[in-house]
Amino acid sequence: MASRATNSIKEELAKKAETTEGETKLKKSMSIADLIKAMTPEIKKALPEVITPERFTRMALSALNTNQKLYECEKMSFLAALMNAAQLGLEPNTPLGQAYLIPFINKGVMECQFQIGYKGLIDLGYRNPQMQIISAQAVYENDEFEYELGLNPKLEHRPAIRDRGELRLFYGLFKLVNGGFGFEVMSKEAIDAYAKEYSKSFDSSFSPWKTNYEAMAKKTVLKQALKYAPIKADFRRALSTDGTIKNEIAEDMSEIHGENIFDAEYTERSA
Repeated sequence: MASRATNSIKEELAKKAETTEGETKLKKSMSIADLIKAMTPEIKKALPEVITPERFTRMALSALNTNQKLYECEKMSFLAALMNAAQLGLEPNTPLGQAYLIPFINKGVMECQFQIGYKGLIDLGYRNPQMQIISAQAVYENDEFEYELGLNPKLEHRPAIRDRGELRLFYGLFKLVNGGFGFEVMSKEAIDAYAKEYSKSFDSSFSPWKTNYEAMAKKTVLKQALKYAPIKADFRRALSTDGTIKNEIAEDMSEIHGENIFDAEYTERSA
């Protein structure tokens, strides 16, 4: 189904690129706004009903204005990342912290990576009616914190009222409406090691790891905790788009093969 939809959109784009003189043609020199306008019929097919092409354009321009480096990205990778966000119903590159569009030098080409934010992960998780509580917290050295694993797992956290001290660790948890629960605990060192291994953007000034470290750490530990949760197929599909670079648009972006960002080389360039 998704493959046929993708092929259909590709065919439409090919036809549009070959239109006669006087009609709109797709050109590499086009701005993002002009490209979106030219592709409006195809984009409209892939957008969820709640988002119009006009709103999609506003989201694109807002993201570009938030991070000027996105102007340098290969345009289809930017549009694909933006489409990922739109189909998931997540606002990219806003103070909400739901999703991020991040510029990368990938094999010599500046491309755009889509990344789900901590609050976006929370939002997606709560779409599952089985979920009662989803949360992640930071623990500091002066907090009272205790946890146990085994047949009777326990997790207790009493934050210090003042002077919480240095950051020690993070934990993520979920609780289901039937009373079932699960959690994961990771030290700050474990979080950093995980991020350095799996996120090339960890040391980048453009990365949410730099601008919103705690939120990204919470997202990391929460994703580990949710491995033990009864996750629906649509949630798994949403997670499959996290951290990917794609160069196609489809009615279901989760069906498009995305290059794993772990293989990308990040190079920060001066403005």
